[in-house]
Amino acid sequence: MQQMTAPELAAWLADPARERPLLLDVRENWEFETCQIEGSTQIAMNTIPARIEELDEEAEIVCICHHGARSMQVAAFLERNGFTRVTNLSGGIHAWALQVDSTMPRY
Repeated sequence: MQQMTAPELAAWLADPARERPLLLDVRENWEFETCQIEGSTQIAMNTIPARIEELDEEAEIVCICHHGARSMQVAAFLERNGFTRVTNLSGGIHAWALQVDSTMPRY
């Protein structure tokens, strides 16, 4: 799986020439309600196996969690299940708040 930093993801999202990835936020509901990257889709990590059919195997997917560990596990799971365009956001939403959007609430 690929890894991406928060500034790299911000540059990707800001580039109109690049197809927007699916931002798959795997945090719990309360975490997602606290803060999120605009346009993210939330599917909690523990529900991914039951909801995998909702995801497009051909889509670019960037997995997001709080610090990057849960999302890395989900990205690995997706790869084991045939997804080939999966990237993990290193440092998670916490890195995004520190490096990209200083107005984002942190927890």
